[in-house]
Amino acid sequence: MSTHLPTADPQDHESAARLTALREALLTAAFTADGLLELLGAQAYAALARNETVPAARATGGGTPLETLVRLFLLQRSVPVEQARAALPLEECLADGWLVREQAENAPGEAAGEPAGDEVRATVDVRPYAGPEGQDWWIVSDLGCAVGGAGGVAGAAGAKAAAEVDRSQVVLGVGGASTTLAGLMVPLAVDTALDLGTGSGVQALHAAQRAGRVVATDLNPRAVRMAALTLALSDTAPADLREGSLFAPVEEETFDLIVSNPPFVISPPTAGRSGTAGPRLTYRDGGMAGDDLCRALVQQSARHLNDGGYCQLLANWCHVEGEDWRDRVRSWVPAGCDAWIVQREVQDVTQYTELWLRDSGDHRGDPETYAARYEEWLEEFAAGRTTAVGFGWITLRRSGADQPSITVEEWSHPVEQPLGAVILDHFARQDYLRRTDDAALLAAHFRLADEVVQEQVGMPGAEDPEHVVLRQNRGMRRATKVDTVGAGFAGVCDGSLPAGRILDAIAQLMGEDPVLIRDRTPEAIRLLVEQGFLLPVERP
Repeated sequence: MSTHLPTADPQDHESAARLTALREALLTAAFTADGLLELLGAQAYAALARNETVPAARATGGGTPLETLVRLFLLQRSVPVEQARAALPLEECLADGWLVREQAENAPGEAAGEPAGDEVRATVDVRPYAGPEGQDWWIVSDLGCAVGGAGGVAGAAGAKAAAEVDRSQVVLGVGGASTTLAGLMVPLAVDTALDLGTGSGVQALHAAQRAGRVVATDLNPRAVRMAALTLALSDTAPADLREGSLFAPVEEETFDLIVSNPPFVISPPTAGRSGTAGPRLTYRDGGMAGDDLCRALVQQSARHLNDGGYCQLLANWCHVEGEDWRDRVRSWVPAGCDAWIVQREVQDVTQYTELWLRDSGDHRGDPETYAARYEEWLEEFAAGRTTAVGFGWITLRRSGADQPSITVEEWSHPVEQPLGAVILDHFARQDYLRRTDDAALLAAHFRLADEVVQEQVGMPGAEDPEHVVLRQNRGMRRATKVDTVGAGFAGVCDGSLPAGRILDAIAQLMGEDPVLIRDRTPEAIRLLVEQGFLLPVERP
């Protein structure tokens, strides 16, 4: 990681003109998400997203402007000056620090340190990124850190860049966590938004599409600068960028939307018992014990939310021996806030340790040091009685309700992104159920949600199914078991009849007491509404 960063400043007239020229050159060369896919093909494009560069290198052997840009900014290869000049406004890029001239080894008789001047290389990773409405954006991050962590620096940026790396301050680009959170962001037009822990500015880019004003913060001053470059190069309204930890930079402020992909990794302290825990990596290590950082974020968010405001973040949490993880995370939710918490994955402590030791590149070093660090992580987990670590999403809404709706669930199955609208619908349904008693529920009209199918499960040839499953093909793609009454009820819900009349008809067909069916069915209806299988229909 070079100690220098580009100096582009959209507030300075001359620098803004150079920035515009760079952006136009990227567009002219089709250095966009679509352009990359067309050039590289699906396999090499997917490999590049995993930070594997060999397939892309094989696909960019020519000298077209697009191939030159891929080799410069994504493969971190030096290119001849004239090739760079054909693809970019070279002097402007050198002036603003996007590129630097390479120095070759001097020939006998030449002055030491004399710049060779025949090649240039990039100082940062510039990665095309498609916005939700087809915008062409570019994410600026440290070389070799577009997807992988600090371990990616040595692997992708090469020996020269690795020698310059301050690993504790690396800034990542777009990864799976970034795109997950962007897809979760609720699609609301808001006055103010906060991107807490902005990193390379991915969430700030998305927030700027729906907020009149965006504040973006990060503890790492290098990340604050990277986010500014991302926003400027992507021609997005600049955010109010501030340096600081957690909510400290916005202590007295409130927002309509807060998003955060925080440093949630549960890691041992940097100076552990064996002294081998390794450096704190700012992008992932929050510096607090266990899952305290995620807990603090959730608990402190309420006082920074306006009424009706949302806070959305990714988090890790400990599975502690003798405790239900659901109760643990539920206890984080502040008073007056509704919450939807979804655990997407669980790893035991050995899997988790190996994942993050590979992320930091420890597996490439001395085997004894790696083993000592592995031991340090396991000792830390044992001290906290942690048996596994969960990963998931947390969405809070400041509702002010006396009896908040808090849903905590595990759902590891595939979902359909983006889920922002699904999240809004979830909270709207919670409001409906909270204000609707059983009598009103039976008087209400419902319709079956779109693309819900019914599956009957049982032994082949059996007269009746063992159970009936309703399955969604959109959104969360849930599946839920229903009994005969529930299946029959859902199947005829088209909004034309109130729920009570439908149940009376089902009771008559089944030869059962309609009063008993009316008494026992509201709970099942509530579950189908809560999970989005049934949608309330407003009647005149």
